[in-house]
Amino acid sequence: MVSSAFVLLSVFAAAAAAKGGKRCLAWPWYNAPLNPGVFNNGNGEVVAIYDWETYRPPSTNDTGGLEFIGMQRCLDCDSSPLTWLPARLQEQGWHTVFTLNEPDLNGITPGQAAEWYIEHINPLPVAKALPAVSSSVAPGQGLDWVSDMITACAGQCHFDYVNAHWYGVSFEQFKSFIEGAHARFPNYRLVISEYALQPPATQDDQVAFFKQALPFLDNADYVELHCIYVATSPALAEAHGTSPDWVGNCLYNDDGSPSAVGKLVLSPSSG
Repeated sequence: MVSSAFVLLSVFAAAAAAKGGKRCLAWPWYNAPLNPGVFNNGNGEVVAIYDWETYRPPSTNDTGGLEFIGMQRCLDCDSSPLTWLPARLQEQGWHTVFTLNEPDLNGITPGQAAEWYIEHINPLPVAKALPAVSSSVAPGQGLDWVSDMITACAGQCHFDYVNAHWYGVSFEQFKSFIEGAHARFPNYRLVISEYALQPPATQDDQVAFFKQALPFLDNADYVELHCIYVATSPALAEAHGTSPDWVGNCLYNDDGSPSAVGKLVLSPSSG
């Protein structure tokens, strides 16, 4: 069911269209030393930022002039209390809200999510994304979970986007997943709020992958927004428990400048 928030959605969509981009920053909670404005250089490729929370992104420059998308990543949690969600949305002027981070891997059933969504997300007067699921192909996970939630909603969940993550080993696998998601949910636009090659991919591997993935997503008219994982630096990621095998996809160098992957994010797609 397309929500009445579609009118407000047009505000965000029009802004993105005017800038010509649909890329966003996935911004970890420990990113205070970094400046998201590095990716708002006037070319309009990067248009939004989110931090898996409903609080503003920790940084040296707030959102860096990018559209902030709040995310209620959990049913309720200390960092983003559910009771604060409507107030934070209003105070910060969101146009879009993301919901639940990988519930298919975290023990939240589609039925439980549907009840929660109808009670707490439906009333929000903005564009809405269904919970962000993993790319798992195990029965009952990933896109299966989304389908089961939509069934459990019985037409009562108001949403504008299907949201998914992807981690895998090749561009061909990624392209197949995205096209499969579109074929499965053809009436809804997609948000890909995390994606990258999984270890042992090197930075060179990630660069080769994103050289194909960025233009593919930019040119797919059914993709609303896509966010490379992850907008941080190797030093910050490793200091907070990330394996060195996972830092080739970081958008920043340790000095705060764009990495090799980050430079791709700043460059317009060809084709």
